[in-house]
Amino acid sequence: MFAVYAESFNFDDPLSGLVVGERPAPEAPDGWATVTVKAASLNHHDLWSLRGVGLRQEALPMILGCDAAGVDEDGNEVVVHGVVGDPAWTGDEADDPGRSLLSERHQGTFADQVVVPRRNLVPKPASLSFEEAACLPTAWLTAYRMLFVQGACQPGETVLVQGAGGGVATALITLGRAAGLTVLATSRDESKRQRALELGAHEVFESGARLPVKVDAVMETVGKATWAHSVRSLRPGGRIVISGTTSGPDVDDAQLTRIFFLQLSVIGSTMGTRAELDRLVRFLDATGARPLVDRTLPMDQAREGFAAMAEGDVFGKIVFTR
Repeated sequence: MFAVYAESFNFDDPLSGLVVGERPAPEAPDGWATVTVKAASLNHHDLWSLRGVGLRQEALPMILGCDAAGVDEDGNEVVVHGVVGDPAWTGDEADDPGRSLLSERHQGTFADQVVVPRRNLVPKPASLSFEEAACLPTAWLTAYRMLFVQGACQPGETVLVQGAGGGVATALITLGRAAGLTVLATSRDESKRQRALELGAHEVFESGARLPVKVDAVMETVGKATWAHSVRSLRPGGRIVISGTTSGPDVDDAQLTRIFFLQLSVIGSTMGTRAELDRLVRFLDATGARPLVDRTLPMDQAREGFAAMAEGDVFGKIVFTR
């Protein structure tokens, strides 16, 4: 079958290991489902995989892709939850120490077909296109869990989204606005600040700018470059929810004194559960909020999408279609 896969690793030139070609069709074990992929979206995880981060040499060749929407063997339109966990695990799926994302241990979604545990399928409502639905399982689920589960944000609160532009940040802005939050956003890029306003942010600021108010919560995916600003922007008792460190994990000024003196909370968040994905899908169906798609490409032009992400030339999600 057609597939987009990693054949080798190169940290400095990740696209050198990307192959657009053919791989064996998957076979579904008992309890798993075969999904014919209609659309799949690109994540930074896919680029990191090509750099050899989170993907073992012995797992190659590995079909990339964590997200997909498509049709199962019975003709049902579904969204694929990309976290594969231990079937014996009974707690929060995000805490399962044996969990992995599709394309780490199991072949991913950039292909004609993908096999996943049947419990990982979420019904796709007719109101969502396959392209929109394919944006949800990683970036949008991460944003949903950050805001409403780990962050426990309530209507009327004010949140700051650092680094407007990426898939998680645009999801945070859209979801926050739809849920009745006052959303502030930052970016180094004037055009991205303008687009964040169009997307639903109430106010936008240059990265590091002093805000006119202290916020209840900060949604942090940038890390080193924005950390001190995130801490300084919080009201006493406020909280930072962090799910990524795209500018680097090491922080020069951790602001520890401010954190303990103002009793701030720092909360980690990663991905989300199948039940949360189902609630996210229902939330979009009910509110009319929709993912922002930067561009849609046929999957055989996947290299173009990877190159755009590597260059940072993205606002929203890149979607591949079959």
